[in-house]
Amino acid sequence: MSEPVTPSTPDDDPRVEALQAAVDRVVSYEESAPAETVRAELDGAVAQAGLDVPDDVLARLTQHISDHGEHVDVRDFLG
Repeated sequence: MSEPVTPSTPDDDPRVEALQAAVDRVVSYEESAPAETVRAELDGAVAQAGLDVPDDVLARLTQHISDHGEHVDVRDFLG
């Protein structure tokens, strides 16, 4: 697996773009789903993209998607 996507990962890193695409996919399909479903889908999308994302980042993304069901800029969650 690759290095984790972290706050120090540059914005133009392809892994950030891949994470954004994975999150966008989950938001479009799971915006009204319970948090457990959102997390499972997010975990699957991240794994499919071959990314290593810290659990705390995934937890915050899951909560935001579950609570708001709107576009998420992943860079806001890496810090």
